[in-house]
Amino acid sequence: MRYIMLMMLRPEAEATAPAVPDAQALATMGRYNEELIQAGVLLSLDGLRPTAEGGRLYFQKGSAPAVWKDGPFTETKEIVGGFWLIQVKSHEEAVSWARRVPKTSDHIEAYVELRRVFEMEDFGLDAQGELAAQAQKISQGLAKESS
Repeated sequence: MRYIMLMMLRPEAEATAPAVPDAQALATMGRYNEELIQAGVLLSLDGLRPTAEGGRLYFQKGSAPAVWKDGPFTETKEIVGGFWLIQVKSHEEAVSWARRVPKTSDHIEAYVELRRVFEMEDFGLDAQGELAAQAQKISQGLAKESS
């Protein structure tokens, strides 16, 4: 089972926290990341830059066109600060890893959201065929990019 652990921050964290984590925060998170690697559960991870450097695409109801809005996102209650993609044997194991995410700052309020990722077997046979075809196209496209 794959799960994504999303590090969720309050918007004020962008105003009070440094744009780039300090060495102590990186070392603390590095130790946790090393535990994930040693356990063989880590598939991917990354931190995200501030929302001021991003944007959002809003889809309207009906046939209206989508609307783009540049960051920062002051109207939001929380923002994604980073993520880990893990592969574990059970939901309980995923929860255990989420509980171990270290707090790297006493100056910001944050939480970890844990979400299971869809797997091929979650879909019916028709959808599995479509997903397999899409996966093959993506794989071929990525192979072309790397050569």
